[in-house]
Amino acid sequence: MSGLSKLDLIVIVAYLAGITIFGLYVSRRVKDTEGYFMGNRRFGKALMIAQALTTGTRADYAIGVAGASYEIGMAGIWYQWMYIFSTPFFWLLSPIFRRTRYTTTADFFEERFSKPLGVGYSFFALYLFMLWQGTIIKGAALTVAGITGLSETWIIWGVTALFVLFGVAGGLVATVNTDFIQGIFILVLSFMLIPFGLSAVGGFSGLHAKLDPQMFSLLAEKELSLFPVTMLVISGLVGIVAQPHHMAVAGSGKTEMNCRVGWCYGNFIKRLCTIGWALTGLIAAAMFAGAYAHDKRELVFGAMIKQLLPSGLIGLMIAAIIGTVIASCAAFMVSGSALFTRNLYKKFLKPEADDAHYLLVGRFVSAALTVGSLLFALYMPSVVKATVHFVTIVAFVGIPMWVGIIWPRANAKGAWASIIGSSAMFFAAQKIGWGQGGQLLSALLVGFALAIIVSLLTQPEPADRLQRFYTLMHTPVGEEENLERAGLKVAGD
Repeated sequence: MSGLSKLDLIVIVAYLAGITIFGLYVSRRVKDTEGYFMGNRRFGKALMIAQALTTGTRADYAIGVAGASYEIGMAGIWYQWMYIFSTPFFWLLSPIFRRTRYTTTADFFEERFSKPLGVGYSFFALYLFMLWQGTIIKGAALTVAGITGLSETWIIWGVTALFVLFGVAGGLVATVNTDFIQGIFILVLSFMLIPFGLSAVGGFSGLHAKLDPQMFSLLAEKELSLFPVTMLVISGLVGIVAQPHHMAVAGSGKTEMNCRVGWCYGNFIKRLCTIGWALTGLIAAAMFAGAYAHDKRELVFGAMIKQLLPSGLIGLMIAAIIGTVIASCAAFMVSGSALFTRNLYKKFLKPEADDAHYLLVGRFVSAALTVGSLLFALYMPSVVKATVHFVTIVAFVGIPMWVGIIWPRANAKGAWASIIGSSAMFFAAQKIGWGQGGQLLSALLVGFALAIIVSLLTQPEPADRLQRFYTLMHTPVGEEENLERAGLKVAGD
């Protein structure tokens, strides 16, 4: 571990021990599945902001954006700023997620459309959770390995063991209660390198003198020109509703306002952090010009930590990186286990068991899902490639979700046609050789068209199904007596 001093090791060990002990302490509150999966929907504004920030902000994002900005300039920021125009929609969407009173996004597809669609979404979401966790672990391992000289494989196993212990014990309660601390470390991760880097390159004037002016542009012809950026933004907005962890992020607050403030403000802080990552990449371009090839650019973040930071602060940055892994992966692990336990195991394997049994299954599945994540982490070629892949495929599922919320006439056949048709169009456009922007545009147009046309040509969903769904959506949190009068039984409230 040539990259670490004794002080660095003390900082890392102290952080990991402290956060683990605290997480295990608060996990004593978890008594049932509602507490494990949704924290009993009792989180206030501060914890909801912290949850949104830490669940959606990870070391792999910083590493990917910094690496892209190192090669193509400030345009690399769009690998995360693709969601910047989605942020205001969180204010509108949060009450919808909270009012449905669902535990998982699969509940939405089952209740709004059909059970088969809910099952299909469950398997899709489990794949996404494994992909996400693998990407997060991969990004962190790349950086820590570059700093310490340790084997990337060993780091992957070690970090995984930490968040499995954390998530299995405390579920969403432990994760969210420690997210406030993790959020501080995310700010450290995002901005600590900048003053040291600017000092090394001669400040902003030195940075401008060392780099081509095109590096400061928000568009790059090589990789992120206007059309691909526009389509990434649109795809991000379409897919944002279908990200499987957002039912907890937007629906676990005590009130609708808590959910709104949490989801909106937490992600706004993330947009500011993204600026820090892109600027870090520009500084790296000035420091290491031409030293890293395209397939190695994601190593520059770790190289800057190793070269710029003094003893102690290197340990603090490694702790921050590991902290983002624990926060995000534990949350995804819990959401994934909720999907499996509620939408697959309970419905098809053991529907009559007691809640204690489902809590035990949820904890077991939380750990089991990590095996798939490890495979992604060990064999994933690139953090940025994984990010683009995720944004692309989740948009195909987001189309019927948007249509199902807005348009009562949408039905399950239209939803299936939309998902299958948009996916087929995307891969056909890819095979033909169209650019990224053309692939996304054609897939989205086909998806929306099929959702509408097929729904119009087939029978609508049963009236009682639609009435239940829209009654939930139109009944504010706190007015559950209206649901009882309507004969609707809602779990978790």
